[in-house]
Amino acid sequence: EVQLQASGGGLVQPGGSLRLSCAASGFPFDDYAMSWLRQAQGKGLEYVSGISWNGGRTYYAETIKGRFTVSRDNAKSTLYLQMNSLKPEDTAVYYCAKTRSSQPVAGGAYDYRGRGTQVTVSS
Repeated sequence: EVQLQASGGGLVQPGGSLRLSCAASGFPFDDYAMSWLRQAQGKGLEYVSGISWNGGRTYYAETIKGRFTVSRDNAKSTLYLQMNSLKPEDTAVYYCAKTRSSQPVAGGAYDYRGRGTQVTVSS
């Protein structure tokens, strides 16, 4: 059974940082590209970032480019999202997701998505 558990969210002031983690199990983690998506209240799902199976290729949405960094530790089957210079508009539930490819997928298409972690950016 594929399991994806995101953690690390919380309340942070504008300009602050958070590091999200996603523990994966139930599939060969190092075979697949992984994605981060987010959904703000009342809005649709947004593809934020993707990373190839070995971390050699990454994708960032324009809204977060230069502020967020995606990485992975295949030995630990864990995906990360380092979020710096956070803005109120980054407030959302963040989800990690497994793709069906070894490379980041356009639009962030996925086959499994875990339960999210809430990130709230507010003073």
